[in-house]
Amino acid sequence: MNAYEVKKLFPILDQQVNGHPLVYLDSAATAQKPLPVIEKIEDYYRRYNSNVHRGVHTLGTRATDEYEGAREKVRAFLNAGEAAEIIFTRGTTTALNMVARGYGDMHVQAGDEIVISLMEHHSNIIPWQQLAKRTGAVLKYLPLQADGTIALRDVEDTVNEKTKIVAVMHVSNVLGTVNPIAEIAAIAHKHGAVMVVDGAQSAPHMTVDVQALDCDFFAFSGHKLGGPTGIGALYGKRALLEQMDPVEYGGEMIDFVDLYDSTWKELPWKLEGGTPIIAGAIGMGAAIDFLHELGLEAIEQHEHMLVDYAFERLGEMEGLTIFGPDSRAGVITFQLGDIHPHDVATVLDAEGIAVRAGHHCAQPLMKWLEVTATARASFYVYNTKEDVDALAQGLIKVKEYFSDVLL
Repeated sequence: MNAYEVKKLFPILDQQVNGHPLVYLDSAATAQKPLPVIEKIEDYYRRYNSNVHRGVHTLGTRATDEYEGAREKVRAFLNAGEAAEIIFTRGTTTALNMVARGYGDMHVQAGDEIVISLMEHHSNIIPWQQLAKRTGAVLKYLPLQADGTIALRDVEDTVNEKTKIVAVMHVSNVLGTVNPIAEIAAIAHKHGAVMVVDGAQSAPHMTVDVQALDCDFFAFSGHKLGGPTGIGALYGKRALLEQMDPVEYGGEMIDFVDLYDSTWKELPWKLEGGTPIIAGAIGMGAAIDFLHELGLEAIEQHEHMLVDYAFERLGEMEGLTIFGPDSRAGVITFQLGDIHPHDVATVLDAEGIAVRAGHHCAQPLMKWLEVTATARASFYVYNTKEDVDALAQGLIKVKEYFSDVLL
């Protein structure tokens, strides 16, 4: 199935915006939803809407089977060892906070060190800042090379016997940098630290094997891979998840409740308090099925082709600066002369082209780049070379519109 055929499966893309065919280049923020996902969610609400685990009636059994079936799909998607190692969450942010609270509070003490990188999304900065404040631990940052990559020698120099947690994003949502997670994990483990991976930008775009990466925790969001919003997953090695305290207490996660004490269910349910995001999990399972049908390797190759073509079309445009390494995932982050990125995005939107503008929830990285904001085009399975051509033509119009302020 080529990109033009794939695009037809995304009904939202068949529309005009401001009198122009929609060109959606903001998939790093959220991906559009294919028909199989939309239909699967509708089917749940039409035919077997029910709570899971608690009832013995037919609808409850169907819902439970689909919900737990989605967990197994996530397990296979990440190549986790068992379904009990998959915890459903509201998304990457919730999953990372769950690790910082449920694992970090139990294992990090004053004087210990937490290591992250300068390229991290705020969701992989603030939980560790707060953990350091709660415990008296020291938060340290891996430096970046000039092209926005992490050098393993810097990891070796930063991680030491005091390090308890290393938390690094798999793929940068700004630079497109693909970090060497397996190698970083090996260094972390050599010093007795655990490896936490923000996989929000990798899981939708490439094959992820948590066992090959040997990460201890891996978090991702369903909406970035074509599933619904408000659902994601945390993978954790069983031994570490067993050590974690629940972050939310209430129904669903309990084994027995007495007047003054309670006990918890076994994994994964002890970490999933309350009525779960049932339709979201089922929809995310459908999105994973859809990606498997397309093939993760084919998706990755398609995005690399689009990035190469974007470099070809945009690379020689006068006044345009592209940030990040040459070898990258499907993200192009740029500045156009002295034009503010919000103005760039506004003019592009008038042409029906959706890009992201701002600090991309990565303000420390913006400071490192010596900018306050950038514009970002991000690609996915439904994008084509024609979308890149539209972006290039749109940027020419931006330059014409703001010609008086260009350098």
